[in-house]
Amino acid sequence: QVQLVESGGGSVQAGGSLRLSCVASGRTFSDYHMGWFRQAPGKEREFVASIFRSGGSTYSATYYVDSVKGRFTISRDNTKNLVYLQMNSLQPEDTAVYYCAAALFLSPALVADRSRYNYWGQGTQVTVSS
Repeated sequence: QVQLVESGGGSVQAGGSLRLSCVASGRTFSDYHMGWFRQAPGKEREFVASIFRSGGSTYSATYYVDSVKGRFTISRDNTKNLVYLQMNSLQPEDTAVYYCAAALFLSPALVADRSRYNYWGQGTQVTVSS
């Protein structure tokens, strides 16, 4: 079992920044691929970003949905069991509940597939006003 707890959400004006954090407990964090999803009211939960486990190297592959490329950055700190989502140039359309997720098995072609993620956090609200 893996427990995930998100933090860092809040309310900002358009153009502002937030950094979301997700702390994992339970099994070995470095074994998991990690992802961020979001769900806006009345919409399906959608993929935002993912970061793969490093496999012993210092490099972890990252993937982003097109709408956040160049604005959001996902990173991880395996020593602290943390995954981050740095969000810059926020827009009202970024308003959603943001969820952290962990996957034991994942391929680049399936990063956006919610069913591939084994564990989910409870979410943190991000509200961007114009």
